[in-house]
Amino acid sequence: MRRDALHVVDNDAEPVPIRLFERLDPVTHEVVTQVPAATTADALKACNNAARAFGEWSATSPTERRAILNRAADLLVERIDAFSSVITAETGATRDWGAFNCRFAATILREAASTTTQQGGEVIPSDHAGTTSITVRQPVGVVLSIAPWNAPVILGVRAVAAPLASGNSVILKASELCPGTHDLIGKVLHDAGVPAGALTVLHTLPDDVQKIVETIVSHDAVRRVNFTGSTRVGRIVAEIAARHLKRCLLELGGKAPIIVLDDADLERAVDAAAYGAFINQGQVCISTDRVLVDEEIAEEFVSRLAARAVSLRASDPRDPDCGIGAMISEQSAMRIKGLVDDAVVRGAELAAGGRQEGVFVDPVVLDRVTPAMRIYYEETFGPVASVIRFSGAEEAISIANDTEYGLGAAVYSRDMNRALEIAKRIETGFCHINATTLYDEPQMPFGGMKSSGYGRFGGRAGIEEFTELRWISMRSEPEQYRI
Repeated sequence: MRRDALHVVDNDAEPVPIRLFERLDPVTHEVVTQVPAATTADALKACNNAARAFGEWSATSPTERRAILNRAADLLVERIDAFSSVITAETGATRDWGAFNCRFAATILREAASTTTQQGGEVIPSDHAGTTSITVRQPVGVVLSIAPWNAPVILGVRAVAAPLASGNSVILKASELCPGTHDLIGKVLHDAGVPAGALTVLHTLPDDVQKIVETIVSHDAVRRVNFTGSTRVGRIVAEIAARHLKRCLLELGGKAPIIVLDDADLERAVDAAAYGAFINQGQVCISTDRVLVDEEIAEEFVSRLAARAVSLRASDPRDPDCGIGAMISEQSAMRIKGLVDDAVVRGAELAAGGRQEGVFVDPVVLDRVTPAMRIYYEETFGPVASVIRFSGAEEAISIANDTEYGLGAAVYSRDMNRALEIAKRIETGFCHINATTLYDEPQMPFGGMKSSGYGRFGGRAGIEEFTELRWISMRSEPEQYRI
């Protein structure tokens, strides 16, 4: 939503009209956040400010950057209540989800802080006598970071932590669906000591996003782009970056399978499937979209999973008895309802759930899902566990890989060797054995394959994404050159 207002730049200038963007609560439809929407001129100014700040920020010592990021982690935890309130109002998520976001994001900041002294190089033997060759990693310049709304603090912080730790300045293009939350991230980092120019939080009107992103990417000082979001938008970002020969890190959509083998601990596997499919209303890129179950144990597994789903009911996240919260919009909720209805019409069995009222969708368990159904291939991004039965490990692997996506996966079995062999053959960026698909640690290389993107966040992988590898040679003896 857009409003026009007047902003006085200085006392002698004419009032300049600015645009205000409003975010509505998906449950109450009340205005909860109002932020200024950037123009292309604002985007260019942000790039220029970031370019100017880069020299000073990149020259700060690793110890200083580490102290600032650790201080930001402390502030983030201290402000959990404020963050949780805004997250609930802007996205319809529960306060527990907001608190979890803050705690995990704090670990991302601490991990990034630990990497400030890990940007090492190496000495490489040279063929020329008297020559020493070394490699070094140096910050690249300005980084454009684009973060989504679904895990707003985790993914917002992840988008900026490693670039800042590596000495880059960052422009964070905030999500239009959680502008207040992403503003709070900027305030935490600025209060911790990150200079204003070294981190800019930029808001855009939905219709202006592509124009603003193109403006920033085309700026000479911008050297890297990282984007987390849908595969559809990721393709657009990648195309824009490619036109300007700018390197991208893309973490996109997913269709994560959990494979439950015939020797699995059913109680643990059901817990993992329910958690992975239903937490945050299934609106996570690594949510458990597909539950692949050996037909020998499928009846009991589905019965247990359905019972777990029935015990949860979607309601206002401010309700203390809320099981799961609201979808991000009624349109999203209706899309989930449409996928479920299509599957049932085409032969799936509705084992649990199915209620959709406005932005609320109760957890759904669909049994006997097949390739004839839209939900078999489309990313669900809602609280739906699609059960697909298989016979034997080879069929399970084939089904798991029968998707354009390749972000995460999980395997449940008491036989670790058997599970490991299966995990190696699944075409995803990561696979967890006897754990939910919705599992991450900030020091691990996190990212996908196929249509789930490329590049990796986390640990040393993050350093490599946001630094330039350079070769420097030094000759102690003069060289004779002849033409």
